[in-house]
Amino acid sequence: MTATKKARWCWRNDLAGFRGLTDMERSGFLLVLEWFENFRMRHELEAGREAAKLFWKTEVLREDRERRQWQLEQWSDALKWYLGWLDACAEAGADHRSLAERVRAAVHSAGGRRGLALRTKQCYGAWAARYARFAGGEREVMELGTATRFLGAVVEDEDCAYSTQKQALNALAFFFKHVCGMEEPVFGVKLRKTGTRVPVVLSKPEVGRLIVELEKENERYALAARVQYGAGLRLSEVMRLRVQEVDLERGTLTVRLGKGDKDRMTVLPRSLRDAVAGQIDRAREVWRADRDSGLAGVWLPGALARKFRRAAENFEWFWMFPARQASVDPESGIRRRHHVLGKVYNEAIKRAAAAAGIEKRVTSHALRHSFATHLLEDGTDLRTIQEVLGHEDITTTEIYLHVATGVNGLGVVSPLDRLG
Repeated sequence: MTATKKARWCWRNDLAGFRGLTDMERSGFLLVLEWFENFRMRHELEAGREAAKLFWKTEVLREDRERRQWQLEQWSDALKWYLGWLDACAEAGADHRSLAERVRAAVHSAGGRRGLALRTKQCYGAWAARYARFAGGEREVMELGTATRFLGAVVEDEDCAYSTQKQALNALAFFFKHVCGMEEPVFGVKLRKTGTRVPVVLSKPEVGRLIVELEKENERYALAARVQYGAGLRLSEVMRLRVQEVDLERGTLTVRLGKGDKDRMTVLPRSLRDAVAGQIDRAREVWRADRDSGLAGVWLPGALARKFRRAAENFEWFWMFPARQASVDPESGIRRRHHVLGKVYNEAIKRAAAAAGIEKRVTSHALRHSFATHLLEDGTDLRTIQEVLGHEDITTTEIYLHVATGVNGLGVVSPLDRLG
């Protein structure tokens, strides 16, 4: 006996055929529901009332936007119609997901089987969803010609970096290979090389002012910024730092599972050892409270979690910068303690830079760039900088030659300075 195929409903088609609305009302409903769907897909939220509440709170009722009463009433009616439509889907046993959402879910599932990191699955899923919206139909989405046209549009029409083009190509290659079952998908598109961008670098006084402003807002963020600048860490590396990776006696930090799934060692500044020891003591208090409350242990990579089943509850695996509250792990659905979110820390960096009067595009990664540039200016050789940064190719490290000043950098004196 063959299984019956699950019916698929499309809210756009049903809205177009709904007789209880005027054409003007239908256009208004379509506008806000497209807005809601884009918000939901961007944040990877399940369709339902919780997603609608979050959308209303964060998007509709924004403080920097003035909404008219008739708009709020129309948008509220549109969301009520959509939630009613979802209830009808559930009663009929129909699949309400769009093609883009189904493709993204398939990529996530295949990525889980292949052991991809969460960020990689999210990245590939987002590109696959974009591609599905471009394709428009189930047959078209599985054709290499459609994928070639999509990639061609990304390369030719979007002014994006070479790395972004390659990311899109890798995502579609993964989709066709591990979701569609093609052995070696070949796309007839040539990526466009883009020029190397000079990184944003802060001067030493600017780094100092930035950290002072961070201390006023949050001491943990200020310490994280000191560690990131003092050790040259990436955002994810400083956020995911675990207690056992800090060697106070030897003055080293070990980066596990860094970019390219590689480990490396870098320096722990002597001036930070007491502050880091104090942070470890505070993390120990949080860990003890979690153990007393029976909270699940921290997240571990798949192989380690299977091999050492109780390791997640041991203090040496605990986060250096644990989050203030426990949350649900999106991978396993288990409620546990996560580390401080990189997005929250990065926003704090931006606010501190603005408060410090630094008129540059400052993100947390500027601290890593500044670390490398200041080392170079102080006489450290490129090969050593390459090692502590974890660059695979020294040509990546050479970018700091273009922004360093002094005899170890550009080494150029402007002729204007010689006039007097």
